[in-house]
Amino acid sequence: MQKTITSTDFRKMILAGAKLLEENRSKVDALNVFPVPDGDTGTNMSLTMQSAIKELTACPSSAFMEVCDSVSKGALKGARGNSGVILSQILRGICSVIRECGKEFDTKTFAKAMESGTKIAYGAVSVPKEGTILTVIRMMSEHASKVASKKKTFEEFFADVIDAGDKALAKTPELLPVLKKAGVVDSGGVGLMTIFRGFLAAITGEEVAVDMDVQTEDKPQDENDFGDNSDIINLDLGEIEFAYCTEFFIINLKKRTTLSDIDRLRERLMELGDSVICIGDLEMVKVHVHTNTPGVALTYALELGELDRPKIENMLEQNRQIRAKREAEKKEMGMLAVCAGQGLSDIFKDLFVDRVIEGGQTMNPSASDIATAAQKINAEHIFVFPNNKNIILAAEQARNLVEKRKIHVIPTKNVPQGFAAALEFNPEVSAEENKTNMIHALDNVKAGQVTYAVRDTSMNGFSIKKGDIIGLDNKKILAKSSSVEETTLKLIEHMKEEYHQVITLYYGAEVKEEEAAALAETIAEKYPDCDVDFHKGGQPVYYYIVSLE
Repeated sequence: MQKTITSTDFRKMILAGAKLLEENRSKVDALNVFPVPDGDTGTNMSLTMQSAIKELTACPSSAFMEVCDSVSKGALKGARGNSGVILSQILRGICSVIRECGKEFDTKTFAKAMESGTKIAYGAVSVPKEGTILTVIRMMSEHASKVASKKKTFEEFFADVIDAGDKALAKTPELLPVLKKAGVVDSGGVGLMTIFRGFLAAITGEEVAVDMDVQTEDKPQDENDFGDNSDIINLDLGEIEFAYCTEFFIINLKKRTTLSDIDRLRERLMELGDSVICIGDLEMVKVHVHTNTPGVALTYALELGELDRPKIENMLEQNRQIRAKREAEKKEMGMLAVCAGQGLSDIFKDLFVDRVIEGGQTMNPSASDIATAAQKINAEHIFVFPNNKNIILAAEQARNLVEKRKIHVIPTKNVPQGFAAALEFNPEVSAEENKTNMIHALDNVKAGQVTYAVRDTSMNGFSIKKGDIIGLDNKKILAKSSSVEETTLKLIEHMKEEYHQVITLYYGAEVKEEEAAALAETIAEKYPDCDVDFHKGGQPVYYYIVSLE
């Protein structure tokens, strides 16, 4: 267990954090809420880290002061967009504390470093917004300060701090309405958590390759880099008040320039637009602003020193391109399903269902949840499979909450009916014909569930004791015993009709694969006229979901 970090360890942490972020760059990009971000969050943060690594690799010293200065300088030089700049300031604050260490530092020192990173990051943004990466680093640093004296090993410390960060990240949609509307957490916060997981991996010795490319030039965009970014929110062009994203460095500052001049520049930029970041010192200043008069911003900067690497992007044109891409990819019909269990979710996806919402008997999604998921499907007609009788009404209500899409609720009362409906989908026929075929398919499926009783009761002719294993269909209890296998066999016996040819078991989270395989073999021996199969459902509460067709 590691109680102190040396400069060599710190190098490995930065390298591992950058590598893990690069590996997950497109996933972070996909969480971007706005159709016209300043580039993509994951890409911007990754390029910022790569720039830090470029400087770090060129640093021959093992002294904390030189190592930290190279990370700070590299991150600032390579900072891209709001997320990259804020990340650079977090690193700058962390390094400002660590650089004063001798040969090593402990968890208490790193907690102070995180506190400094939080303070400098907040100070870098003209109008800090909660619900962003700022909230995540603040809550992490606050927690770090509380636990540093108790968590003396970095393995425990980072694990605990990461857990606090995950909780902070989960709160971001409640703090920033646009995230809640989009149904995502803050992408910058996800990027930061990825870096910290890399830090922990470096400490524990987890395999994270560090032989990464450190070039800081823009990488070509993959066709999938937009991920869900382009279909989350439909902003009107008129909602973009300031059209030009303007970024540049000020270098070789004039001798008469002071830190107060840099503060004054920040104030003048705030009068020109928004999203202002103006950070640095008398060696170099990094500027970012959204404005309709980029030329004026550049003129102000020239009063302090020379301009370097100016970049001006037309966000209105970016918006048009994203909309054009979206329209080109739009399809006529899509599907949305509700279920609980990774295995069941994977099966729906294999059946070309566009989105799956987690939900079921014990966790019914709201109409708003269903509407939000439907809004993300880029199709004119969307078929919704509630897969639970208690969710059908909410799905019907979601119709009124979805714009520019027509919702067709297929009244599936269980997951097997949902599978049957999805199998009927035919992109070559009309939406109405698909809807008719899907509804008719429901009549061909009988489904039951095997679970346990949570209290004593008398129902459907059974005297039930708490803990009994019970089998039921959508209407009533059909079987009970003290054994999961016995109850499942009794349930099938009550449900099976002569015309049934296929029996399928979807085993839950509490059932082992070999147990499901053995039960399927027993069923096949008992019903030789039927094809018997089993699949991992991973569902909670129910040991088995049984389908007869």
